[in-house]
Amino acid sequence: MNAPAVIEKTCAVTRKGQTTLPLVVRQLLGVAEGGQIIVRAEGRRITIEQVEAEHSDPAIESFLRLIANDLATEGHVGTLSDDLLESLQSALKDVEVDLNEPIEGDVCL
Repeated sequence: MNAPAVIEKTCAVTRKGQTTLPLVVRQLLGVAEGGQIIVRAEGRRITIEQVEAEHSDPAIESFLRLIANDLATEGHVGTLSDDLLESLQSALKDVEVDLNEPIEGDVCL
């Protein structure tokens, strides 16, 4: 297996600390105008990578679109009954939930 080609370009740094990625590097990374990159410094070595696109799930997107349309047209989605709401609140009264807390480990849906 051949080693990947090495591309080396010299870039100027502006007074504000900005630089321009050479076209060949942007093409190699697949970064278009407005795209994002990750710049990582390890000692004196700098690596640049493309930010991976956020995962999207067409089934979830379709489901959410269905729910949004239903809500917009006052379809079948409604509020919980008072009895069900009270039952859920009672069952979860001692459960602490932090919606901003990161999820650790594998998640199976």
